[in-house]
Amino acid sequence: MANLLASEPSAYLKSAAHQPVHWHPWGEPAFARARAEDKPILLDVGAVWCHWCHVMDGESYEDASVAEALNRDFVCIKVDRDERPDVDARYQRAVQALTGQGGWPLTAFLTPEGEVFFGGTYFPPEDNHYGRPGFLSVLGQVAGLYRQQREKVAENATAIRRHMAESLDETKGGEVTPGTLERAASDMARLFDIRYGGFGTAPKFPHPAAVQFLLARWHDTRETWLREVVEKTLTGMAKGGIRDHVGGGFHRYAVDERWIVPHFEKMAYDNSELLRAYLDGYAALGHPLFKEVAQGIVSWVLEVLSDRERGVFHTSQDADVRFSDDGDYWTWTLDELREALPEKAFHVARRTFDVEEAGEMHHNPRKNVLWWKRDPAGDDEWPVLKDALGRLKAARDKRTAPYVDTTPYVNWNAMMAAAFLHAGAVLDRPACNALALKVLERIWAEAWDDEQGMSHVIGRAEPRGLLEDNVHTAAAFLDAFEATGDDTWLSRAVAVMRHCGRAHWDDAKGGFFDVARDRSGAAYLTTPAKPVQDSPTPSANGVAALVLARLWAATDDQDWRRLLDRQLATFGGAASQLSLYGATLVRAVDWALNPVTRVEVLGARGEGAACDMHLLALQSYRPRKLVVRKTAERPTATVCVGTTCSLPVTTPQALGDLLR
Repeated sequence: MANLLASEPSAYLKSAAHQPVHWHPWGEPAFARARAEDKPILLDVGAVWCHWCHVMDGESYEDASVAEALNRDFVCIKVDRDERPDVDARYQRAVQALTGQGGWPLTAFLTPEGEVFFGGTYFPPEDNHYGRPGFLSVLGQVAGLYRQQREKVAENATAIRRHMAESLDETKGGEVTPGTLERAASDMARLFDIRYGGFGTAPKFPHPAAVQFLLARWHDTRETWLREVVEKTLTGMAKGGIRDHVGGGFHRYAVDERWIVPHFEKMAYDNSELLRAYLDGYAALGHPLFKEVAQGIVSWVLEVLSDRERGVFHTSQDADVRFSDDGDYWTWTLDELREALPEKAFHVARRTFDVEEAGEMHHNPRKNVLWWKRDPAGDDEWPVLKDALGRLKAARDKRTAPYVDTTPYVNWNAMMAAAFLHAGAVLDRPACNALALKVLERIWAEAWDDEQGMSHVIGRAEPRGLLEDNVHTAAAFLDAFEATGDDTWLSRAVAVMRHCGRAHWDDAKGGFFDVARDRSGAAYLTTPAKPVQDSPTPSANGVAALVLARLWAATDDQDWRRLLDRQLATFGGAASQLSLYGATLVRAVDWALNPVTRVEVLGARGEGAACDMHLLALQSYRPRKLVVRKTAERPTATVCVGTTCSLPVTTPQALGDLLR
């Protein structure tokens, strides 16, 4: 039979259409074939940006002997985790239960009913000295297990199914109190890396929601250690190789604790949340470095990750051009640096970015990751370094760039649009607002359905029914309401959250299901899930709680407050336990327990004092802030913190004094 991926819309699935494996896309025909032929299923879950997915494709799935074994003994399904996060979330959880680890590529072996009985992540083509069995060996063992030990297969599948039913429901009831926030902050502090910033050890991921929560705590308490955690984390990432010093933006994570060597893929979701964290850091603390980093993210997104004409943000940029190059586009040999720069600029850049004959990349030891080891030696060297970075970008632009996935996912478009609205204010870049609003209008026009909610891809009817598409869009609509003062955006946010109440809310036990109740599917997709961990994006239930808090603040409608209280009671125990990994939920607890700052600006539209006060209100840092813009004859602004309001002021200077 033929490989069935050529007609799929996913870039990841299309990239495997030439492989000799008889791939099926996810769907009932694949499961029906497995049942009819009584064969186990090989499920490969990956993404077009994933380095090790490309490695395994090249080593194994393009190998004729591997394809022969797969086509003979298995029915093979390939899934794009960006297209089907609901499938990925469930099968990740199942393989983690078996092996203690997950990630991409996810390699799972299923019964014809779709239940996992064996799995792992990356398998090398042959047995290696790190103890990883070779893929052909694994295929032979699994096929033999399925044929000869069917009872053991059923036993494994039953145990994992039981674990899945328990672990996918992350609700844990409990009261939220000020102590919940104190415990979360102290738990994050215990994980803080005092030497290099960030949390935990290698591999080290950004945790922007935790940074935003701790920044809000510092603003409220003025405890010095909270500021130090935020500053050291944002500075450590900004100076590390995880940041693209040449082109702007951040790679997905660092393989070392010092932030130097990244996995080079660049994701929309990481960069949107990091953009917000750096904008907040700059607005609250005033560090020029944080502003520079935010400007770099915006510039990279505008150049590489968006289509301004169509009004859309793209998904990701690959780590590699070919599966074996391991970041060659992003890295530099000493000779490449010398060739790109005049002599003085070469010496300044070499010292600043620690470029030597021996670099950091194992596959090519001469390749260096650019990371900020030391500042230029004197004031005269700073403009030289700036010029050098421009020249390095021009030289790098001549290389073949890694692939950009242009699929317009609704959740990630909403996240980036929200971040761009924030950037438009803090950086005073109106072009950011214009693009963000254009994107959000497209989402409303091409993804929203009054009966079925948001689809997952702009302009595509299916898949749909995912909570994260709905709540991230509702959050972005609220940002648009604050940025424009147009009540239409508030009405749209209300419509989306009312849909979530109908389609996703669990009346009996509280919390939102990740998939709408009326959406059915094969295997684990019938298992209800209420995720609240931030993995890898802000949790949908955490975002839902934040949206409910903001809707209550914007409308004074007690129904939103009651729903927020029920949501937090449903996950209150989880908020106390997850801390770093549930930071989005913890931020919603902060909104619920502490006073909201409401800045209301009245006055005529267009240039003038009211417009200036509105921009200042959006730019100023305060946690739990809501900005309301209304039309009136006389320009005034009031600030209410909790239930206490100021007298009206009429100038930006007076408003600035109030906000401080």
